[in-house]
This record gives sequence, structure tokens and C-alpha cells, in this order.
Amino acid sequence: METIVYVLCAVTAFACCALLIRAYGHRHVALLLWCGLFFLALTAENILLFIDVIVVPRTDLTVLRRGIALIGTLLLLYGLIGSPKAQ
Repeated sequence: METIVYVLCAVTAFACCALLIRAYGHRHVALLLWCGLFFLALTAENILLFIDVIVVPRTDLTVLRRGIALIGTLLLLYGLIGSPKAQ
């Protein structure tokens, strides 16, 4: 059952990423890009969680997962407060 949950979380995060990136392609609003990149990092983190817990449970990928989550959060934070304003 937990396998289904991990896969659904990754698929949902990827769907959000794809929709945000597609919307950025149409509207060119920078925040859509940064949010899309955040969800891309979230997708990668969920895939690594699945690999860590289900595929190779004896290997600890916590540091790598948290690093990807940190990168995604920093991208989103930059998009919220540090990116140049669109004209």
C-alpha cells in the first residue's frame, strides 16, 4: 500500500510541475517558472524516497533527499523574494 502512496505523490508533484511550466510557456510569469522548478525538485525527492524506502531499504538516501528538498525550497524562495520583477 505504501508503494502506491509514494508513486502517487511523485506523479502528483510531476503533474503540478508540468502544468506550471506549461503555464509559464504561455504567460511568461516568472513565479510560474520558479514554482514549476520547485515541484520538479519535489518530484525528484519523492522518487528518491520511493527508492530509499522500497527499492533499496538498506541504503540511506536521507541526506540526498534533504539536499534536493533544500535546493527546491531555495529556488522557490528566490522566485518569491529575489527574482527580478517582470515588466
